[in-house]
Order: sequence, then structure tokens, then C-alpha cells
Amino acid sequence: MYDREVKFKFEDTMNAARIEYTEKGVMHMAARRCDMIRVSRSGAILALNTKYSLPQQFYLDLPDARITKVGCMLMKTFANNTIEVRFLRLLNQKELDRIFVFSTHPAHRDKVLDVRSW
Repeated sequence: MYDREVKFKFEDTMNAARIEYTEKGVMHMAARRCDMIRVSRSGAILALNTKYSLPQQFYLDLPDARITKVGCMLMKTFANNTIEVRFLRLLNQKELDRIFVFSTHPAHRDKVLDVRSW
């Protein structure tokens, strides 16, 4: 299914993120910190701080941008503690703008958020 979908272009970003998933069935919810280093409407590249095993599906939270519970599917795991994930829904342009406003990447230094649109 995911190989036939439209691929959107990744853009560099640097946002703090949190991965949430269940461990041991539905009894324990685990959260791990990570950094979002690239993002598109349909997916992201995440840099993990430590090496740990992830389930195939989990939630992604971006606390600075106030975006919560984005469903994700693990697509690829790279050797340098980075992973590629695919979102289970497309991000809209408002969410992408919000991500770029709160990014610490130099390319997004001049981005501003129009508060009238929220």
C-alpha cells in the first residue's frame, strides 16, 4: 500500500519529538525522546538518542508545535540511529507551518506563525 502512494519531498527541520507505544500488550505505555530531522506531509526521518527496539506502529508527539498522537508506521531503520516513518494520515499545511515555526533548523529561522489562522 505505501509503495503506491504519492511521495512528498522531505524538508530539513529540527524539532524535539516523543515516540509513544505500548509495551507488554496494552498494559504499559512507553515514551521515548527523539528528534525530527526531516519532514514531509506523508512521513519523517527521526533521530533516536539511544538504540532501542520499536514496534511497527506507534504514535508521534511534537510538544513544541502542539501536535499530538500522529499515527506512524516504521518503514526503514538506518545504522546511524535514524529511522524513516510514514504517517498514517497526511499532515496539512497548517501543521507543517507550525512544525517549521518551532524548528531550530537555520533554514526556518525567519518563519512566523499567523495566529489568526489558528
